[in-house]
Amino acid sequence: MKIIACGSVPTIITPEAYFTGRVLQTPIIEKEAPARLRATLVSFEPGARTYWHTHPLGQTLYVTAGAGLAQTWGEPVQTIRAGDVISFAPGEKHWHGAGWKTAMTHIAMQEAMD
Repeated sequence: MKIIACGSVPTIITPEAYFTGRVLQTPIIEKEAPARLRATLVSFEPGARTYWHTHPLGQTLYVTAGAGLAQTWGEPVQTIRAGDVISFAPGEKHWHGAGWKTAMTHIAMQEAMD
């Protein structure tokens, strides 16, 4: 068993290579092989979002606070709110982030290939 105490994992400002606007990330789960699950608490300031991207094994988001937006390639933008669960299929091109005037926080969960 491994317990990670609340507040013991540093929150980082995310690199501009992956996001527009100010986005903070706090790792929740960083499993070692052979496990593949990763989970991160991601907080987007108003107007901040990811760039278009994909995940080889898909991604699931659980919105914990606020309201935001998500879109898959070729589909209309969808509003997402606290309590919503959003699933992206493996390889599905998408983006997600805060609303233009509202902040949004979610837990992002995905499996790593290696």
